[in-house]
Amino acid sequence: MRQPSLFIPHGGGPCFFMDPADSDRVHSDPMWHPMQAYLSGLIADLPARPRAILLMSGHWEAADFTVHVGDRPPLLFDYHGFPPHTYQLRWDAPGAPDVARRAADLLRGAGFATREETARGWDHGVFIPMKVALPDADIPLAQLSLRRDLDPAVHIAAGRALAPLRDEGVLIIGSGMSFHNLRVRGPQAIAPSTAWDYALTAAVTDADPDQRAARVAAWADLPHARFAHPREEHLLPLMVALGAGDRSPATCTHRSSVLGWTVSGYRFG
Repeated sequence: MRQPSLFIPHGGGPCFFMDPADSDRVHSDPMWHPMQAYLSGLIADLPARPRAILLMSGHWEAADFTVHVGDRPPLLFDYHGFPPHTYQLRWDAPGAPDVARRAADLLRGAGFATREETARGWDHGVFIPMKVALPDADIPLAQLSLRRDLDPAVHIAAGRALAPLRDEGVLIIGSGMSFHNLRVRGPQAIAPSTAWDYALTAAVTDADPDQRAARVAAWADLPHARFAHPREEHLLPLMVALGAGDRSPATCTHRSSVLGWTVSGYRFG
């Protein structure tokens, strides 16, 4: 059965696993609970259980699109200043080198230079949300980098190249944050982040797929765009998910407020 493509928020650092007395179970500040509940239901809400996941995180950029072809990548604890127990978390899902190489072939077929690597660990944009969504770590996962130029149209085109994976039982996930300005929080963030979120959601859910892609590619023209994303690496996974959604219907599947930020998730198909 055909899988959708998703853009999910991955939270802040190890936000869902902050209790040192029970560090391997989900235990977060109440402000993260709506996002936690959304991620917990991610797999159950699919039309069928995927055979594998291809995930793009806002925390991996490379000169060319790069796929991780390792069998069981380690974890990369690329957050800073959190309690010691959060650097001992485990998420032991198998890699999906076959899916990674298939993705690379699709990208090359669309004219994109693509590389493979085996050494990098899964960053927290992978293992933190997936540890909530898949606590048993029982679906193989392959990670794909962003391209360092962060060109929206390029990432939408890359997503379109990857769309055939959806018919092969692969769930395509972009993991980032629809709002990502770490310098602001609290009351000063509420009004502009809400206005940005509603403008972004209107673009993402445009009923015309061509207009949808054009409006999202021009994200920087939306209200408060650079307030929401001083640098757009956490928004680019949305572009890949949108492209992979091809002409599928788009819906906003999650909206919550954390630290004064309005944060959304989206589904295509």
